[in-house]
Amino acid sequence: MKPRITVITFRVDDLERSLRFYRDGLGLATEGIIGREFEYGAVAFFDLQTGLKLTIWPRQSLAHDAGIPLS
Repeated sequence: MKPRITVITFRVDDLERSLRFYRDGLGLATEGIIGREFEYGAVAFFDLQTGLKLTIWPRQSLAHDAGIPLS
């Protein structure tokens, strides 16, 4: 098995604003924010190239998912 990176995740302070930056400013393809129905589930995925995605998660959600303090 050859190691490879398939997902790059950024934590963001403002998911809506970050979505606009990557989608409208940089022109990255996305379906928008998904998972809003879950308390810590809102996230946006962007297709960078075949087999590589960028995700943006709110800082609070990522800390909760990783089980680490927000700071």
